[in-house]
Amino acid sequence: MKYSEFLNSKAAVDIPTGFEPQGIKLNRPTFDFQRDVVNWAVRRGRAALFEDCGLGKTVQQLAWAEEVSAHADKTLILAPLAVADQTIREGEIIGVDVKRAAGKEDIDGNGIYITNYAKLHRFDPSVFDAVVLDESSILKSYDGATRKLINESFKHCKFKLACTATPAPNDYMELGNHAEFLGVMTREEMLAMFFTHDGGETSKWRLKGHAEDEFWKWLCSWAVNIRQPSDLGYGDGAFKLPELKLHEHIVESGQSMDGYLFALPASTLAERRDARRASLNERVELAAELANSNDEPWVAWCNLNTESQALTKAINGAVELTGSDTDERKEEVLRGFADGTFQRIVTKPSLAGFGLNWQHCAHELFVGLSDSYEQYYQAIRRCWRFGQTREVNAHLVISNLEGAVLANLKRKDADATRMAEQMVKHMAAISSKEIRGVKRNQASYEAKKQIEIPNWLNS
Repeated sequence: MKYSEFLNSKAAVDIPTGFEPQGIKLNRPTFDFQRDVVNWAVRRGRAALFEDCGLGKTVQQLAWAEEVSAHADKTLILAPLAVADQTIREGEIIGVDVKRAAGKEDIDGNGIYITNYAKLHRFDPSVFDAVVLDESSILKSYDGATRKLINESFKHCKFKLACTATPAPNDYMELGNHAEFLGVMTREEMLAMFFTHDGGETSKWRLKGHAEDEFWKWLCSWAVNIRQPSDLGYGDGAFKLPELKLHEHIVESGQSMDGYLFALPASTLAERRDARRASLNERVELAAELANSNDEPWVAWCNLNTESQALTKAINGAVELTGSDTDERKEEVLRGFADGTFQRIVTKPSLAGFGLNWQHCAHELFVGLSDSYEQYYQAIRRCWRFGQTREVNAHLVISNLEGAVLANLKRKDADATRMAEQMVKHMAAISSKEIRGVKRNQASYEAKKQIEIPNWLNS
């Protein structure tokens, strides 16, 4: 064995476990990049699709599931609540049969089944040969026990697919969760191989300088990252986002923190909650004034139950969606807002912020903010996504004491943008070669003049 071959054998890449795709025929044509990504994922067997909102991850995951059905009798898709209904409808359009299941009693024969994450404990995972995690970044919102349950439940599966727009919005470590689910490498192994601990903060890790290239090669061996088709060398065509306009509305709280003469910015979690409660009436009044200014669809995002109740009363025609609602009621409300039955919806990002397509709506309200950038970003992208034809206006209504929360979200947004740019920059060339078989074009050069050696070099 040559030394170069020995080094290549030691490279950290994930070995494919898939097969050569046959190329399924759907009732609706797919875009070139979607077809090629699906074929690549089928060859991989275990893969992650990190694609921005509106690039057609649902179509791709259904095409992948249909393709692997030749080698997998039963496939389970795990999705956020209400996304299951949306996926089933998408399957009907493209000709892929997806069956809803609430538990193991609904598994009747081979095929593709779908359920929501919260019902996983009702199933026998051992009967499934393939699994799809829709909106896989939602795992960060669950506790460690749920993440462990998902990883352990499908450890045996040869075919795995994880799909999300935000794999690691501002933290490389989140990539480890996906690698662990796919069975590529544990999070601890990833840290040991590619990262070094940065100082005394246990959460601070950075890429080792000499391992950076190998890290991106490793990531590209099992994941593809796309913000738009041109990242892989395809034409963007209709995949162009309209303008997003963020409007900040600051209301005066009028309440000072305990022990202080003047109102100071809230810093601790308790202080932030107190600030939100103190400015509740002012924020709701301003938000309702904005929403009631026209008859178009609006979605109002909030974090407190008191905010939700007050907004529902103040906004004309608003329908409230709460965590205490039954699954049937939640699906009814979300479906009703999507099809135009309801014009205004009031809910929390944790309930409806993932996976839903609301391009019909171009107006969003954030009446109180949390420190979760993931939830904020996902909520924004329910409306501001590919397929949206109008500019989207998002109104952030907060009190003068909540500036620290807004500043924190802006910092995380800047970090996420930089990280996404770095991921695309490093992954685009490798992914393009893997998915499209593209090779770098090199201009040929033919020397027509003899080199003349300067006299000072001859001396």
